[in-house]
Amino acid sequence: MTTGRLFGVVMGLSLVTSAIAPARAERLVVALSNHRVLINSSFTGVDLVLFGSVEHEGVMRRRGYDLVATVTGPRTDMVTRRKERVLGVWVNVESRTFFQAPAYLAVLSNRPLATIVGSDMLSRLALGLAQTPLPNDGPDPQGSDPYRTAFLDINRAHGLYRELPDAVVFLTADLFRAAIALPANVPVGTYDVDVKLFADGLLLAQQRTALETAKVGFEQFVASAAREHGVLYGVATVMLAILTGWFGAVVFRRDFN
Repeated sequence: MTTGRLFGVVMGLSLVTSAIAPARAERLVVALSNHRVLINSSFTGVDLVLFGSVEHEGVMRRRGYDLVATVTGPRTDMVTRRKERVLGVWVNVESRTFFQAPAYLAVLSNRPLATIVGSDMLSRLALGLAQTPLPNDGPDPQGSDPYRTAFLDINRAHGLYRELPDAVVFLTADLFRAAIALPANVPVGTYDVDVKLFADGLLLAQQRTALETAKVGFEQFVASAAREHGVLYGVATVMLAILTGWFGAVVFRRDFN
């Protein structure tokens, strides 16, 4: 058999095989219950719903799918300080600055991350709080850094960092939902929502969306005044403090004879 004829036979078999084998391409469709959260004086937090479906061609995977949704808030430089007791007084002795760290970070999945993909892929995709890059001015930014550990613990305590292995629920084999909890102290800005679909430890599809938090009413007026008219805002704040102190002294004044 000549080389040309052999090549033709191989190509023909490949076409037949591809026509017989079911297509396994998956695609994610995601949406949010609300893309804009308004914060006023009575804001106590809100739960948003991320929902969507897995669109696929051909036969579904027998072991089902896994989903990881990462919600990343506005980035800013943050400082973690270490205190020591000096002469009976607690003082800051050392600090570490984390550059462009997320002010809010939530990692939501349908089961623990370590059971979805291997450690190498977790590190490569930066999935989970432990794998999140937090550049800082220390010598060991990604190692066993006590400042990094303290930084994560503080944000967890404030409800700003969380990793929930049961937050994503598959309602059917290809329909899912997840709750995104935004606490009362949530920072203002744009939030990126990155959704990844896995099966058998492999990344199949990825989709992104976003949401925004914004102050409204008197809070927005005060924030805009402080940002755009800093000097006048400072003078007005001092005058208000003086008037408040004077008024309190007049109301609660007592005469002692």
